[in-house]
Amino acid sequence: MLSRLPVAALKSQSALGASRSTFSTFRTRATSQVRFASSSSASSATLESLFTSRASFVSATLFSVGSIAWYTHLYGSLPFIGEVHANSLADDGLHPTAYPWSHKGWFDSFDHSSIRRGFQVYREVCAACHSLDRIAWRNLVGVSHTADEARLLAEDLEYTDGPDDKGEMFQRPGKLADYLPSPYPNEEAARAGNGGALPPDLSLIIKARHGGADYVFSLLTGYIDPPAGVEIRDGMNYNPYFPGGAISMARVLWDNLVEYEDGTPATTSQMAKDVVTFLNWAAEPEHDERKKMGIKAVILFSALFAISIGVKRFKWTVIKNRKIFYNPPKDLNH
Repeated sequence: MLSRLPVAALKSQSALGASRSTFSTFRTRATSQVRFASSSSASSATLESLFTSRASFVSATLFSVGSIAWYTHLYGSLPFIGEVHANSLADDGLHPTAYPWSHKGWFDSFDHSSIRRGFQVYREVCAACHSLDRIAWRNLVGVSHTADEARLLAEDLEYTDGPDDKGEMFQRPGKLADYLPSPYPNEEAARAGNGGALPPDLSLIIKARHGGADYVFSLLTGYIDPPAGVEIRDGMNYNPYFPGGAISMARVLWDNLVEYEDGTPATTSQMAKDVVTFLNWAAEPEHDERKKMGIKAVILFSALFAISIGVKRFKWTVIKNRKIFYNPPKDLNH
């Protein structure tokens, strides 16, 4: 049959087959180019959406603001932006030295012996002018004193209570539920007894002052004679750590001012360290318990996080490790 076909017919058939193969090749190339173009356009669209989305903008803004705030917290000012102050550096007080407190670390607790000695310093020295309104006698139990010791300390003082059956107030011995007494009945009496200056309450003094424990320790041990050119009026004392330099409170800690029960030498720095430790505990009575709970929480949540990672890998391993085969349809034209 084929032998009877003319040569022109055979040539036309071969040309038709060649054109079909060329069209198939072109279609395959076009399809692959379209696939590459679609994948590249999809990736570029994803990248563009990542840079133009509102969430990315908010995240970048929060990161920038957080970085600036953290730098300002650490160093006080930005390096390329100047600051204008209406007062001098002396008006802000000398920056205190950072001391290695025994309770400063993440896993460190208060030195309870130092708290007991610090309470003795407060009771014998500081309590003459400063109150401690937020601390009750019961708060000392299990921290620096036993229940019997705290009860005896409270009973040494008399508190006004009442009214009684006749409607009159009366005096009674203190008890564990009572708060430490104030040295003055009211603010006016406190000012009158201190030349017009009001002695602050020491319950939260560590939290209320910039520098915290470092500042209070430096203030207690930083009394010096005023330098040349600095004038201090009568009744004031010079302390470079106090804002302005002039402070109404005179130096109150001197060597061997108190006699510690445990025989610790009562130097000025030792008494200052002990009373600052006590005041730090007064400002944060939950300090030790908070750190203990924090350690437990870190251990617990770390274990739960590790377990969640294991469960996630176990659940998704079938899907993420599967291999997908694609068998394209056969071209029936060949």
